[in-house]
Amino acid sequence: MRILIVEDEPDMARLIRRRLGKAGYACDQVLNLEDALEALKQFPYELMLLDRRLPDGDGAEAVPCIRKLRPSVRIMMVTAIDAPQERVAGLDAGADDYLVKPFDGEELMARIRARLRSPGGGKAPPIIVGALSFDPAARQFFVAERPMTLHKREFTLLETLVRRVNRVVARATLMEEIYGFDDTVSPGALDTLVSRLRKRLENIHADVEIHLVRGRGYLLNEIGS
Repeated sequence: MRILIVEDEPDMARLIRRRLGKAGYACDQVLNLEDALEALKQFPYELMLLDRRLPDGDGAEAVPCIRKLRPSVRIMMVTAIDAPQERVAGLDAGADDYLVKPFDGEELMARIRARLRSPGGGKAPPIIVGALSFDPAARQFFVAERPMTLHKREFTLLETLVRRVNRVVARATLMEEIYGFDDTVSPGALDTLVSRLRKRLENIHADVEIHLVRGRGYLLNEIGS
């Protein structure tokens, strides 16, 4: 699950990134609309947190262009502009939500979870593979009904694989989901991460395995299937 933060205030950007990182989300941050549009061309973001007062314009005015580039991306305005007519203007421009600064961190995360739910608004059912289950709404893994603790990149890797269970996930897709565009990534980083996650799943008897499909990527399925 990848999120784009469009925010030019360093302290605010750092606060949001820290919150998202602790929740297991992969995120990138840019300072202006020009860089935001370029990032959207490169990566399939699920959600973007968009400020309004940016160095090169009003975020609300860029929403139609954003929709053309990524019709399915959810857009949440996160801004200090709090007049009722401005909130209306932001939502009418095409934003899915409007959160005013300063905000409560828990409310931010709750709104993000709400925006990322299934399009119909209902709670998505758990994904079950072997003894492993994933609750998409809570973004929590369980093994034999016990919560599973993972490091951030392990979590993102497993989430990406389990959402495409029994299908090959391309290396490029995994790299885009796990690593930000400003991360320095060594050539074997993904393979090392997969190896570490395999051992963790084996040690807790998750009854799933991750296969390397040479020249293509990785696939997760139930052991013996």
